[in-house]
Amino acid sequence: MAERPISSQRPYLLRAMHEWMTDNALTPHIVVDASASNLEIPTEHVRDGKIVLNVSYEATRGLLIGNDSVVFEARFNGVPRSLYVPIDAVLGIYARENGQGMIFSDGAGTEPPDPSSPPEPPRDPPTGPRDGGDKQRPALKVVK
Repeated sequence: MAERPISSQRPYLLRAMHEWMTDNALTPHIVVDASASNLEIPTEHVRDGKIVLNVSYEATRGLLIGNDSVVFEARFNGVPRSLYVPIDAVLGIYARENGQGMIFSDGAGTEPPDPSSPPEPPRDPPTGPRDGGDKQRPALKVVK
């Protein structure tokens, strides 16, 4: 039997983050790659190849976050516009009030690990108070 391809997590995570922000009275904004194909966006608002769109229910009409696209109507300088954004063009979603949100990776070059192969050991053993090393503060880094 042929394996069924797994659908993208992006639309599900996007909907979940949108719902969480809305439930917490936050204003969700999506960051869109304006160089993607099949976009219907107001190009006059594109900055550095990206556009930030307010996707709150108050700022949109007919908002639909589907598995393939985000579709809605919004006003720009008082002029109503219909927008169409393919899901793959959505780079992230964040709340205007506090910046909390999620950035989506493109998934290019990443494959699920082979379950039959053992995981690779860590390159540098961790140092911490248990093994006699200094306490280290946690650090975050951007992983592509």
